[in-house]
Amino acid sequence: MAQTTAGNPEVQKTTADHPAGSAAFVGRPRQRARGLAHGLVEDLGEKIRSQSLRPGDKLPTESAIMQAYGVSRTVVREALSKLQAGGLVETLHGVGTFVLQPRPGGMGGVFRLDPGEIATSVDVLAVLELRISLETESAGLAASRRTDEQLVAMRQALDAFEQNVKVGGDTVAPDFAFHLEIAQSTGNPYFADIMRHLGTTIIPRTRISAIRVQDGTYLSRVNREHEEIYAAIARRDPESARAAMRIHLTNSRERLRMAQEAAQQQKAKAEAAGNGAASSDHTPSR
Repeated sequence: MAQTTAGNPEVQKTTADHPAGSAAFVGRPRQRARGLAHGLVEDLGEKIRSQSLRPGDKLPTESAIMQAYGVSRTVVREALSKLQAGGLVETLHGVGTFVLQPRPGGMGGVFRLDPGEIATSVDVLAVLELRISLETESAGLAASRRTDEQLVAMRQALDAFEQNVKVGGDTVAPDFAFHLEIAQSTGNPYFADIMRHLGTTIIPRTRISAIRVQDGTYLSRVNREHEEIYAAIARRDPESARAAMRIHLTNSRERLRMAQEAAQQQKAKAEAAGNGAASSDHTPSR
């Protein structure tokens, strides 16, 4: 019998183990009016929180999820990206997507954004969109063109990042150094020029205070994503390098988007409460 990463044979997620009609997995996304991807996120998220899908279990393939829920591949990928950003699953390129241990209080790894930083977060999201298009190709080119010396420099940046996570030191400098070294490894100076021009502000936690106070779990996840990128570049696998970089930056974008939505809701509630209090103050007494 096939095993999951947790060694649990009971919930191996394959098409064979979860045929149409299986109560353990199959179902259509709820709340279609709010979007198919949102409904799929809610459905899979609930299965994870209820332990129907357990930590270490491997999710079905994209094709199996498409068939089970009657949705497109685009919807499945968007939903998986949101689940990754929320810390509920982790995708290892070429291996599969695995369930993580949910953290108390909802989706792990999602930081709380101060309403006053909503405007800043919009700009940070715009930078992340640029980075997704720029650095995805940068990673692919680096995998084809990097030198051994450049690979060593990437390794040193990741080692510094990991060490600083352990001791609570600065992770921004080695984070930026890793991404800059990838740009330099393309052999195209314009990639590195753009990265230097943007500087460390490309790292979201330099501009959003809520990310700066994240615990080691958040940074450890970022480090794992970096390691996936590095491994693909090290073995000179351009397509895997592109995929790993896209996953990394998309996760960053989705984490920030979810925090932004929560902050906007918080702000709207506060304004509504304030308006209600003001109306009460001006109600004539009888």
